[in-house]
Amino acid sequence: MSLNVVRARVYVKAGAYCNVDVNCVHVLEETVEKMSSIDTTHILAPTGLLATRLGEAQRPASGRWKKLQAEMRGLVGRAIADYNMISDGDRIMVCLSGGKDSYTLLDMLLSLQKRAPIDFTLVAVNLDQKQPGFPVDVLPSYLEACGVEYRIIEEDTYSVVKRVVPEGKTFCGLCSRLRRGILYRVADELNASKIALGHHRDDMVETLFLNMFYGSRLKSMPPKLRSDDGRHIVIRPLAYCAENKIERYASQRGFPIIPCNLCGSQDNLKRQEIKAMLAVWERADPGRTERLFRSLQNVSASHLADRELYNFAGLECSAADAGVD
Repeated sequence: MSLNVVRARVYVKAGAYCNVDVNCVHVLEETVEKMSSIDTTHILAPTGLLATRLGEAQRPASGRWKKLQAEMRGLVGRAIADYNMISDGDRIMVCLSGGKDSYTLLDMLLSLQKRAPIDFTLVAVNLDQKQPGFPVDVLPSYLEACGVEYRIIEEDTYSVVKRVVPEGKTFCGLCSRLRRGILYRVADELNASKIALGHHRDDMVETLFLNMFYGSRLKSMPPKLRSDDGRHIVIRPLAYCAENKIERYASQRGFPIIPCNLCGSQDNLKRQEIKAMLAVWERADPGRTERLFRSLQNVSASHLADRELYNFAGLECSAADAGVD
């Protein structure tokens, strides 16, 4: 098992985050070096300053890790360039949930900020929706240790969703809509010119099939979007990144991951079904998910059937084409 997987993973049966004195980090490092195996079932990542220190102390210097870093930065940089996601002087609001995707998004943007030929600023925003058991100290501790400007928004959407959604139904749809409205409002308050979300390539492909299977629409998540009211630009810099690479990156960086099921809602079952279907396809035909994503970039409107998108009714042969004298 990878030393990086073992390092400083602290498990508490109650599910609480364990605070360890940063001065003890060197002891943990020496102990981990001597461990040949460990049961990593039910593992939680370290939190706050400990996570940051451990990430710095034990970040792997292997060739594979350096290759993954370079690949991820390259994919994010290319997506930003291809869709003109970031301009000089932008103030970007990075939506941070505490999951692997949003941590990776922030990490990538911080890295690119140091290397980019243009100037832009970042402000991380987390929406505390008052879900039971939400560890309120994790994100502030992490962001302060990283020196990132941030804002925590407290809105009790959990109670609203619990009251409105019938028992046994998933909260995800309503919760998402409430969250979106709040984030748009906060973007205005922060004078943010762009809103960055952590959706990745696999999310976009899954959404394509969700809309086809259950909504009869050929629609996905675009890498760049203008809101319906025209006031906000949403960007998805991880659009070219595969989920499995994000998982590897987040694991290597040791981000203090916050569980996404604290609300007690069942998973979005339809999305999970699509995810399982794509996983089966990918095992049988490696590279299929990437090809599906690329199909979103190569659309032939004249070879679909949308009369609003293409003027089929006005399609006629000219006399020259028909060979008429």
